[in-house]
Amino acid sequence: MKRSKIIALITIYMGALGVAGAGEEVPQSRVAESMKLIPAGEFIRGSNKAEKGNKAGEFGNAKPWYLDEHPEHPMYLADFYIDEREVSNGQYLKFVAQGDYVPPQYWVTNGYLLSLRRNKIKAANVEKLRRLVVKVFRLDIDTRQMNKAQLVEEIDKRLAYMDLLPVVYVNWFDAKAYCEWRGKRLPTEAEWEKANRGTEGLEFAWGNQWHYGQSNSGEEIWDDGVAPVGSYPGDKSPYGILDMSGNVSEWTESWYQPYAGSDYSSKNFGEQFKVVKGAAWGGEGHYALKLFQRGAYRYNLKPESQHEDLGFRCAADVKLVSAEAKSQ
Repeated sequence: MKRSKIIALITIYMGALGVAGAGEEVPQSRVAESMKLIPAGEFIRGSNKAEKGNKAGEFGNAKPWYLDEHPEHPMYLADFYIDEREVSNGQYLKFVAQGDYVPPQYWVTNGYLLSLRRNKIKAANVEKLRRLVVKVFRLDIDTRQMNKAQLVEEIDKRLAYMDLLPVVYVNWFDAKAYCEWRGKRLPTEAEWEKANRGTEGLEFAWGNQWHYGQSNSGEEIWDDGVAPVGSYPGDKSPYGILDMSGNVSEWTESWYQPYAGSDYSSKNFGEQFKVVKGAAWGGEGHYALKLFQRGAYRYNLKPESQHEDLGFRCAADVKLVSAEAKSQ
């Protein structure tokens, strides 16, 4: 959606509320805040698993299972930082407010865009607030006997909850721009996989055995599909990174390419698709199978893609973080 149209929609919303005003600026945090250090060293990347039968075809998967993960191999990486949690709506909101960046379109339809005017909502009259609660936020409450203070409280609670949800419907360019605004970058595919699987190449973030309900991968129903970031303490990697096996799939910096030594060829290899890692809650056709929760699994999507279960987290170079800390 064009920025001019989104601004017009903000104006319509605020006109309906009878309020106006710009969002408040929020000071930018230090680069390494809420990040985990992944030490330098080797880790086991990929897998040598083989598909039995034609299960991929049975489930309508566009590519054979496992083959693009071949061969399993050791790989050395320098130390780096990676976000402990997925980037949330609240964090991305600061980017939109400070960086004059176009917000995700779904913020228009679900009302979260009004967070840019959160301190102005209380200026609306009761009837307008009731319409906002019912028609925009779609809260399942009876507003007929509620006064202004109660209505504002319900809206504030909803917006505060939405702050904690991972931002979605962001394409690769959006994710890259946010990370750069924070003085960070997107993780490479290899960095993401090491942060998820540890040095020993674990099957899942938490270990080698799959556990029902360990991550937000479709077993449990959330009203928004996504859960607030960090809601599944069991979905934690050996380095303490959360939500890498569920909630939303995540963009990486890397192009979808074959691993060195691979004998698998695909028309999708090359600089046309970006690698997406991590299972999601299951929206937009992302299957909630334990196969997709595996740290070695590789999605490939066009950089322009946007989905309701696709988000991201950021990484940073240790040298960059050290230099930034010294400048404080």
